[in-house]
Amino acid sequence: MSGRVTTALGGVLRVEHDGARPPFDQVRTQLAEAVGDGRLAEGTRLPTVRGLAEELGLAANTVARAYKELEAAGLVVTRGRLGTVVAPRGGGGARGGASVPDPAMRLAAADFARAARAAGLTDEAAVALVRDALGHLH
Repeated sequence: MSGRVTTALGGVLRVEHDGARPPFDQVRTQLAEAVGDGRLAEGTRLPTVRGLAEELGLAANTVARAYKELEAAGLVVTRGRLGTVVAPRGGGGARGGASVPDPAMRLAAADFARAARAAGLTDEAAVALVRDALGHLH
C-alpha cells in the first residue's frame, strides 16, 4: 500500500495516513517510544496541538487525543498556555512509589483503565482482573 506519509519532530513521528492503525494511535505510540528511548528527553516541549496537526496534515482533535492519552499515562504534562512537555521519569508513576519506566506499559495500563471505567468496573474489580491474569502466567 503506498499512501501518504508525513513526518514531524525531526523524523521522530512518521504517520501513514492510509495505514492500518489510526493516526492518533501512531502519534501516541511513536511519541511514547521516543520518550522511552530518550529521543525526547524529560522537559522537552512538544509542539502545540494545532502546530503538530498542521505539520502532519491531521485534524487537531487527532493530535489532542494522542496528547490526552499520553498525559493519562503520565508520559507528558500539559500546563495550559505553557504547552505540553515530556514528564519527569516516574513523574506520573504508579501509586505506592512503584516506578514504571516503560512507556508502552504506561500506555497499556492507561488503555486498560479507560476500558475498565467504560465497562463500569470498580477499581477493585479492575485490579482483581489484572491479578487474575498475572496469576495465570505463573
